[in-house]
Amino acid sequence: MSAATPKRDYYDVLGVARSAGEADIKKAFRRLARELHPDVNKDDPAAEEKFKEAAEAYEVLSDAERRATYDRYGHDGLRSGGYSPNFDGFGSVSDLFEALFQGGGLGAFGSAFGRGGQAGPLQGADIQVAAEVSLAEAAHGTPVQLTFDAVITCEHCRGNGAEPGTAIETCTKCQGSGQLRTVARTLIGQVMSTTTCDQCGGDGRVAVKPCGTCRGRGRLAASQTTSVDVPAGIADGQRIRVSGRGHAGERGGPAGDLYVLVRVREDARFVRDGDDLVTAVDISSPQAALGVKVEVPTLDGPQELDVPAGTQPHDTLVLRGEGMPSLRGRHRGDLRVVINVVTPRNLSHAQRKLLEQLNDTLTPENLHSDEGVFAKLRRALHHR
Repeated sequence: MSAATPKRDYYDVLGVARSAGEADIKKAFRRLARELHPDVNKDDPAAEEKFKEAAEAYEVLSDAERRATYDRYGHDGLRSGGYSPNFDGFGSVSDLFEALFQGGGLGAFGSAFGRGGQAGPLQGADIQVAAEVSLAEAAHGTPVQLTFDAVITCEHCRGNGAEPGTAIETCTKCQGSGQLRTVARTLIGQVMSTTTCDQCGGDGRVAVKPCGTCRGRGRLAASQTTSVDVPAGIADGQRIRVSGRGHAGERGGPAGDLYVLVRVREDARFVRDGDDLVTAVDISSPQAALGVKVEVPTLDGPQELDVPAGTQPHDTLVLRGEGMPSLRGRHRGDLRVVINVVTPRNLSHAQRKLLEQLNDTLTPENLHSDEGVFAKLRRALHHR
């Protein structure tokens, strides 16, 4: 963002209200951070500047003192108080993103992903990916192969950031505390702030010779592949949690979790209604009058259905147990077959004569209905 360009309001940058709490601000920044990752925005030349803008907004709004200054005096108040974001020390957005996930060098950023400046094991962040399956696969259950990017523990240094066989010493800048305390003079007086040590990344220790594979971070980004079992009966939009398959933790901390968002493709044959499936079958009006055997689709293949004589338009017949299984496996839904009675068109002369002969023989008894006129109207309006 150039110096000539006015700074956007930090709340607008993160897309939160001015009354947003810490959890809402953290959630908004986590979403933006993942959306603006360079691996996701390879074709967006503005992704880097957008990421830095979001990072700056989060750094201010996640700090109580800085947020209070900004709310009262705006960007000018922050500058007067000595605040000046500086991300130029990172070679690329990838480096910035990895530092963010490690909680090092970006002050308050560590807390955005459950990582503070404190020493000790820290759990990794969660990952969400999407998996698409067919309705039949959702009915029977199926394994799916997933490929996604994740921060993993560096195998070369086993996560300690040092070349194997070299020493790790106490950080001289923070004296092993992992934190730096500074006092700044602001419009509201002197303010003491605590930030993560930019030399050790909050670990309190530094490698004498950093690992050449991960450049001393202990973790790195890599593509991961795993198989996940989609259970029978799952519905569109439900999630599967896979424990421990998220981003790697720091300093021996546990990994986050992997969440699989399941998308069930529409099936042209069925509409799902809970555990039930609904389909429609066309028959002619003579068939409806006489009764007929028809073939209807099911998830396990076509099945024959007896349509009784005298069936009316939109009557529904039920095939028990031919719907979707319950996700908990206790029962299986039904298949509801809606009968669509089609009036013949483009009649030949012979067909017309036959129908005229039939019509001449019909009596009120043939046209009697168990439904009253209002019930008929309600049913007709329902199926419009």
